[in-house]
Amino acid sequence: MIQVHKLTFNPFQENTYVLSDETKECIIIDPGCYEKVERDHLQQFIEGNGLKPVKLVNTHCHIDHVLGNYFVSEQWGLELWMNELDIPTLNAIQNYADLYGLGGYQLSPQPSHFLNGGDKLTFGNSSLDVIFGPGHAPGHLAFYSAEDKFVINGDILFQGSFGRVDLPGGDFATLKKTILEKMFALPDDTVVYTGHGAETTIGTEKESNPIRWMEL
Repeated sequence: MIQVHKLTFNPFQENTYVLSDETKECIIIDPGCYEKVERDHLQQFIEGNGLKPVKLVNTHCHIDHVLGNYFVSEQWGLELWMNELDIPTLNAIQNYADLYGLGGYQLSPQPSHFLNGGDKLTFGNSSLDVIFGPGHAPGHLAFYSAEDKFVINGDILFQGSFGRVDLPGGDFATLKKTILEKMFALPDDTVVYTGHGAETTIGTEKESNPIRWMEL
């Protein structure tokens, strides 16, 4: 059984996820730790629980989701897994980090492994189905466990809301298609772990998320 651990970091209040199972292997998804105290908190959590990080993964590469990529890669010797279409998103960060007051951004490693829709993301005894979900970012991914009834969906779907589309590479029609055809195709009792804010469920969002009725 996969255990999902959420840690919230940086000025954007981004949710970083550590997923582990009975083997104690874990993957770190979207490390947003920027300040030293945040990096220390992540390290203490992992070491305090006897976890062994084996993969660094990004749902997408906006700045708030990759601020800790360098630290995680260096601390545990991990290579980056992501979708190839988000490489321009990743590489653009160094051009605007100062504008967000994040001049201490440490350059993320380049990806060593690419994930695409239909792939399996594995660790320990566990696997996650990879869902390609563009719209908020060109190479956005989500990670779904049918067995444990959850999805790590980054900034695709939020509680009562959805990812912004006014950033470079964002597109409302594409995001709506992703949500209606891919996210809402998951079972209603699937827990949605979001990139910001509280968890929700697919069933709740199918009933009330405003994207259902919004037009371009």
